[in-house]
Amino acid sequence: MSESAPSARRATVPASAPSLARALAVLRIFFGLIWLTNGLAKLIDVGAYELGFASFGLLWLPQAQFIADDASSTTFLAPLGAFYQSVVLPNYGFFGAFLTVVEIAAGLALLFGVLTRAAALGTLLLIGPVWLMYLFSDATQYLWTYPVDLLPLLLLATVPSGREWGLDGRLAARFGDRWPF
Repeated sequence: MSESAPSARRATVPASAPSLARALAVLRIFFGLIWLTNGLAKLIDVGAYELGFASFGLLWLPQAQFIADDASSTTFLAPLGAFYQSVVLPNYGFFGAFLTVVEIAAGLALLFGVLTRAAALGTLLLIGPVWLMYLFSDATQYLWTYPVDLLPLLLLATVPSGREWGLDGRLAARFGDRWPF
């Protein structure tokens, strides 16, 4: 029996390129809904929802401001925490509006599959600093809270997921290799 025989006996189910593309499109659409709904919650200034059959919350501006304040006041990353404490939080009117616009834009881009890599990268840039501050802080956070968001967004930032069920596919067909998304 050769050394490769045990691996030859394993059952494998090869994933086809189209099935992987569809799976990434589903992930992209799901994250688009997350970012869009949280952006809309900030826009309409409502964080708690009661639909009769379900109650849920979305991340609205006061909660986002609390998270930024909590992360920046407990972090060991002094320069980043100081930036949030001295620039972001005192100017939260501007930064809150910026956050709202970016979340809605990124949510729509991911949902419709247009500029998907840029949209995923933009969302990573929004939550990455907060995650870093919480990672290096005294705050008790569930270890996987932010990586559950970060890892799929990192994947979406590196893979052209908008080419399946998205407008990036049409743009790539038109512009070929010149379309980087």
